[in-house]
Amino acid sequence: MMKKPLNLQIKRIGAILAATMIGVLSVPMHSDAMEHRSYTYIYDYWGDVQDTPDVYEVYRVFTSSELGLDVRLNNPSGIYATEDRVYICDTGNNRIVVLAKDDEAGLVYDSEIKSIKFAPGPSELSGPTDIAISEDGNIFIADKGNNRIVKVDQNLNYLMEFVLPVDSALSADTIFLPNKVVVDSAERVYCISDGINKGLLKYEADGTFAGFIGATKAAYDMLDYIWKKFATQEQIDRMPVDVPTEYSNIYMDYEGFIYASVPATDAQAIDDLKVDAVRRLNLLGNNILVNNGNWVNVGDIYWGSAGGYSGPSSFSDVTAFTNDIYVCLDRNRGRLFGYDDQGRMVFAFGGNGNMDGYFRRPIGIDHMGYDLLVLDQADCSITYFVLSDFGKDIFNAIDQFDRGEYEASGASWQRVLDVDGNYDLAYIGIGRSLLRQKQYKEAMKYFELKYDDENYSKAFKEYRKEWVQSHLFLTVLVLLLIFLVPLGIEKYRNMQVEIATSDVFRFPDPEDNMTRAEIREYHKKQRQEFREREKAKKEARKLAKLSSSNR
Repeated sequence: MMKKPLNLQIKRIGAILAATMIGVLSVPMHSDAMEHRSYTYIYDYWGDVQDTPDVYEVYRVFTSSELGLDVRLNNPSGIYATEDRVYICDTGNNRIVVLAKDDEAGLVYDSEIKSIKFAPGPSELSGPTDIAISEDGNIFIADKGNNRIVKVDQNLNYLMEFVLPVDSALSADTIFLPNKVVVDSAERVYCISDGINKGLLKYEADGTFAGFIGATKAAYDMLDYIWKKFATQEQIDRMPVDVPTEYSNIYMDYEGFIYASVPATDAQAIDDLKVDAVRRLNLLGNNILVNNGNWVNVGDIYWGSAGGYSGPSSFSDVTAFTNDIYVCLDRNRGRLFGYDDQGRMVFAFGGNGNMDGYFRRPIGIDHMGYDLLVLDQADCSITYFVLSDFGKDIFNAIDQFDRGEYEASGASWQRVLDVDGNYDLAYIGIGRSLLRQKQYKEAMKYFELKYDDENYSKAFKEYRKEWVQSHLFLTVLVLLLIFLVPLGIEKYRNMQVEIATSDVFRFPDPEDNMTRAEIREYHKKQRQEFREREKAKKEARKLAKLSSSNR
């Protein structure tokens, strides 16, 4: 089992003491309850698995017989969905099966594409692996066996094709094996070709090759680099060559950005929290995917080797909704991992097996509205998932927030919380709703509960600003006191020093520079003058009294 990342270990130290006390005081859980494991789960702040109610439920599993196909699907390699159609690339049978959405059955057989009209080259498809449809309705097929991407109209009339480009970055023996294809609103084509690890091949609408974009970085090991400095040429030749990893699949979202999945992830990279198992590429090929969650979006963050499956998650495909939730398909353990626009895990469910909702070799994923479709290559089936009531509340909360209905979004998140008190995203969702409603103090409480430092800082900043504005007079008074009182005290002290040292405020002492005899004579004179003044005052009072009596 993989060692948990160091920061996870640090996070959990603070919880150990509390968990120990709770364990002492708690009643032991019944063994049956301990063995129960939910179909759906998330990872909490500490990196522990938290069971949740199912976000998605299996609506139906469609096999060849369920769909009424005369020829069973054979090694299907790709799935593409529109609002009312699902296209299955039946690679082993050299065809594309078209299914139509049905209100009662879910999906029904509609037609199939085996050949194209008026093609200058081969008219029959050979091992098609993917399909994409432009906004104008033109169809782009990754015709792998014929080494081309062929463009046809809605009536399957040949329009043009995209072939191996002439480029110095490609060796002379390179073969064009288009595996996955997407097309943007201007009908520019982006594709993955087996054996080419330079990134995505980009073609302009007229077929001109525009270069490579979004190349993955080659794995780099400092120890290997140092070893090569001292190794012989023979030893170097035997060492594995570090090359960029090819993408496993691509998906064009509603904004024209390309989601790209990487098939394998290095365990050490996950441990170091340095990995991009899924990317969102802009027109320049730069990864703009946001990852503000507690954990990198790599699927399972730690794992064992039970059931014959080992190693990290390996994404075989990715799809994205219009609310920016994207879902990655793990072909290693048959699981689906959903993340929101900030990279926080919304759900994880699935597994390997033969029951409904489990898979043997999941190869492709797409969606119709918020319904999910998963193609199983080994079982030759399509599993149709729909949102549960719990899942609808989650998606409603996210949609309402995007529409600016913050109070309604908070109410939806509260319903989620009422069902599952351990669902971290609900606390953060309520906090974000309160933040947009300018209830900053209340928002801080929810962010603090789930250790969302970034949003807590935003709420605290606004709360501090609001408090200062509502207490402006008191704030100004306090600031004045803080600055003026020390100045006043300093001024008073300076005045005292000035008075004590200045000659202006100093009165001369008569006894200065006198001898003792002179001092005695001086005091004698002072007493005589005092007696004469008192005698004069007494005579004046007598005269005044006499004068008043004569009247």
